[in-house]
Amino acid sequence: MEKMEDELVGKFKELDTTSISDALDRLGIPGGCQGILPQVPGTKAVGRAFTVRYRPCGVEKGTVGDFMDDVGPGQIIVLDNGGRTYCTVWGDIMTVYAQKRGIAGTVIDGVCRDLPRILTSQYPIFTRGRLMITGKDRVEVDGINIPVAVSGVHVRPNDIVACDDTGVVVVPQDRALEAAEQKILELLEKGVTLREARKQMGYHQLQSKR
Repeated sequence: MEKMEDELVGKFKELDTTSISDALDRLGIPGGCQGILPQVPGTKAVGRAFTVRYRPCGVEKGTVGDFMDDVGPGQIIVLDNGGRTYCTVWGDIMTVYAQKRGIAGTVIDGVCRDLPRILTSQYPIFTRGRLMITGKDRVEVDGINIPVAVSGVHVRPNDIVACDDTGVVVVPQDRALEAAEQKILELLEKGVTLREARKQMGYHQLQSKR
């Protein structure tokens, strides 16, 4: 099963977010995260979601980044900060550590800071914008690897998240193979032969791991 999932991620890496969104549309699956845009133009990231949800701090102040040690290489960190734009949940230390660990990228329903380091490192990060005000003592982690939402789109742990200059799209884990099959149908409509369409999407390899 794990090998099949890896191959699915690999196939989605070959597609842009527009193509993935079109396939999801035909399946009636909402996936496009409105308003979540790249902070580093030209970067692209595709991987399985590692989800984190934030909440406003109570009397006792919490932390914002201790979960980083649990994220695996190739995953995309998805931070649900409830669309808050008054404080950040990502900065230069997390950027450096994420790259060191081989994390594919970060998506935030909120904002980030320390853009000079992010731009220099070319780390793929997709947010509502940027702001210098820290989230420390303003928000805290409410849950890790739980269902979250980004711009109204539900994201569960291990969903496939694809990001490029157009934005961010989420493919539910249990519909990913179906979305790949839908892409084959779209290629056929464009005149691509069945053999070539299946080859492009690695269809036989995916089917054999079902």
